[in-house]
Amino acid sequence: MLIQWYPGHMHKASKEIKAILPQVDLIIEILDARIPFSSQNPMLAHLRGNKPCIKILSKSDLADPERTQQWQLYMEREQGVKTLALTTEQPEKTRQLPELCHKLMPDKQAANRLLHALIMGIPNVGKSTLINRLAGRMIAKTGNEPAITKTQQRIDLGNGIVLLDTPGLLWPNVENKNSGYRLAATGAIRDTAIDHDDIAFFVAEFLMHHYPELLKNRFQLAELPGSELALLEIIGKQRGCLRSGGHIDLDKVAKILLSELRAGILGKITFETPEMMETELAELVIIREEKEAKKLARKQRGKGENS
Repeated sequence: MLIQWYPGHMHKASKEIKAILPQVDLIIEILDARIPFSSQNPMLAHLRGNKPCIKILSKSDLADPERTQQWQLYMEREQGVKTLALTTEQPEKTRQLPELCHKLMPDKQAANRLLHALIMGIPNVGKSTLINRLAGRMIAKTGNEPAITKTQQRIDLGNGIVLLDTPGLLWPNVENKNSGYRLAATGAIRDTAIDHDDIAFFVAEFLMHHYPELLKNRFQLAELPGSELALLEIIGKQRGCLRSGGHIDLDKVAKILLSELRAGILGKITFETPEMMETELAELVIIREEKEAKKLARKQRGKGENS
């Protein structure tokens, strides 16, 4: 599955971010703690240069706490950024963010000058909710659907920090097919743009391998079946997702599984680790090299035919 979901306002927003970066003192990127790698914007490391960066791992109450800690250590050590894990259960922790911003830019506070922070993140990652908590009032529109924020806006937090808000950004295409599945599974991509059955098969396979006990507990199973299809059929029978003839309605089962995953009903789940990320990046390099080799071979054949 290759995700290519890139509404027009996102293309416009990426151009606006490049234009506004010279005015920015630091960058705040909000990541989904369940997919810290797949929810990172690959453009950001290149665009930000040496500007300080804070990576917020949002929805960490839905994520595997051990893996969240692994990611924070990895990002701070390998990427040279500061991290902060936030949960919907502890909104008071958001007060740590302005303090961290000032610590990273002490000269601004000492000179009594405004600190301009660009805040960005993929759709449906909780950016608007965080902004409203920081501001202490309803400023940004929130919702469970991705792509709520459509335009850039400036928000004075009243503590020496001005936030430059941007629409939720996905990139033109997601080369890593696993990242595409993870983005879809966690709700970063509109449900109208995905095949629920396909995503549910990916989720079922992953959970059977990485979180088997959570599945056993949730669906009261002594043992897991031998395939993801068999698991979905068991869930379908439990939930009455039947079509005429007693066949399982896989679309209904898929929506149930994805809904319970996103709501945290299945348990605290993280879909990737730093080690998985490094393996997948290495595989992606090989795929790119193979594509380039095939492209070059086609060009050479074309020259031979024309000569």
